This record gives sequence, C-alpha cells and structure tokens, in this order.
Amino acid sequence: MKTFADTSLAQDRPAPPRDFPRPNPFACPLSRVRAGRLVRIKALSAPPAVTQRLREIGFGEQQVIKLLVRQSNLICQVANARMALSSQLAQMILVEPLPFAGGHGC
Repeated sequence: MKTFADTSLAQDRPAPPRDFPRPNPFACPLSRVRAGRLVRIKALSAPPAVTQRLREIGFGEQQVIKLLVRQSNLICQVANARMALSSQLAQMILVEPLPFAGGHGC
C-alpha cells in the first residue's frame, strides 16, 4: 500500500513534449525595465492596429532596443532613432533583458 507521500498528482499526467515552448522567466513589460538597459522585444500584446503600427516604427519582435528615460513617458533608442512611448503602451510590449547588458531581470 502506498503512503500519501508516495503518491503524486504528476504521475497521473503525461509529461509535456520536449519541444514545448517554455516561457522566459526573465521577460517583463517594457514599462518595468530600468533606464539604461538593453532589451529584446519578445511579444506585442496591443490591439492589432496598434501592433501593426509598432512594427512599422521599429518595435517588432526580436528588435533590440535601449530604454533611455523612464518617467511618465518612456524614451527608447530603436536603431538610430529615439522614440517616446506612453507607459500604457509600454505595458503592452513584453521584453527580455539581454544577458550581456549587465545582469538578469527587469
């Protein structure tokens, strides 16, 4: 007879496939990034029209940007241009800090 400690709910579930995409534990909204950090855009969660416009101005997935100023609005360096975003819009841009940019996390 198995004791309670020997049983596990995980035994009743199949293991996830190995190629299952795992979320990045270090990803966060752009609005939470500290000024001076280099980040890579991972996902845009804005409405479709806004997402399309963000991509048109350079805020597309996999783009590396640098957050220059974080106040009521955020100023980012995108390629050779500086662009301002509202903090509400920055909340819809999911980013990951780059490992060579001085530490982990947002």
